[in-house]
Amino acid sequence: MQRAKNDFWVGLFVLIGAAALLFLALQSANLLSLSFDKTYAVQAKFDNIGGLKPRAAVKSAGVVVGRVSSITFDDKSFQARVGLAMEEQYKFPKDSSLKILTSGLLGEQYIGIEAGSDDKNLATGDVIKSTQSAVVLENLISQFLYSKAADAPSDGSKK
Repeated sequence: MQRAKNDFWVGLFVLIGAAALLFLALQSANLLSLSFDKTYAVQAKFDNIGGLKPRAAVKSAGVVVGRVSSITFDDKSFQARVGLAMEEQYKFPKDSSLKILTSGLLGEQYIGIEAGSDDKNLATGDVIKSTQSAVVLENLISQFLYSKAADAPSDGSKK
């Protein structure tokens, strides 16, 4: 009888530990959000979103003010259409601008929002027009190498 009782408690403890590990893994991978704050939906179009993923943070001054809700391809403008779920407590002017930024050198990507100066605030269904696409590291490296190759003398002599 005592052994069965101990087995029950050990099993319960292992189950709680496994649930806690699963919760931490989902939370750290940005796949789980337990926010029950009200949001308003806005859209933005980007030429290149790089490695931006749904559920990525939308930050202003380092504070998370929303999340990426959806990413789709607009086959008329050939741009990526990004849906944002902005927390209702944070209001931004209609002429605010968006940039796709990276946490650290090779970290995950997020959207940075810079407040504009318009009197009217963003509301559900608005489209943010001022966007800056992601900086792709491979493109920067190839531009650097191409400029170095263009600077090199063509006759083999040193400058």
